[in-house]
Amino acid sequence: MTVYLIRHGKTQGNVERRYIGSTDQPLCPQGREELVGKTAPAAEKIIASPLLRCRETAAILYPGRDVEIVEGFRESDFGAFENHTYEELKDDPRYQAWLDSAGAAAPPGGESKGEQQERTVRAFRSVMAACGKDERVALVVHGGTIMCLLEALEPSHRFYDWQAPNGGGFTCTWDGEHLTVVAEI
Repeated sequence: MTVYLIRHGKTQGNVERRYIGSTDQPLCPQGREELVGKTAPAAEKIIASPLLRCRETAAILYPGRDVEIVEGFRESDFGAFENHTYEELKDDPRYQAWLDSAGAAAPPGGESKGEQQERTVRAFRSVMAACGKDERVALVVHGGTIMCLLEALEPSHRFYDWQAPNGGGFTCTWDGEHLTVVAEI
């Protein structure tokens, strides 16, 4: 099966380099412009995170197509760090502790990387089980969602190797157990 992992287009929070995990921001004008006219990979099934930025991206890339919304593909909840930048947080000892843990610890009131990964992988396996083995499936999701999926299901298990730009991502194959990255989108 072919799986396209596509990161949503740019939001104002992305432009300002804010943590906007669970914050439901729309695409910014620049994000819309960058997506319009972009050729999306051909897919029989389009699936998206429930957050607006992913639904808008899916509608631009796959106009007129049905999009299945999967709650488990939402971005991580950054808790007390939501909507803040590094500069705003750098002197907060809780933020430094979270950075030092590489996301293993949950931010105050938020979700740990492990919690997000468990939720995301469970949703992915469920979605893939309902797809035909020859189907091409486009997942329009978040950068953290893509990184969690590839860390868990791609053999190298390297989280930070899989940072996708807004509107970009990866073409993968899925064999029922592993994702194999074959190209960048």
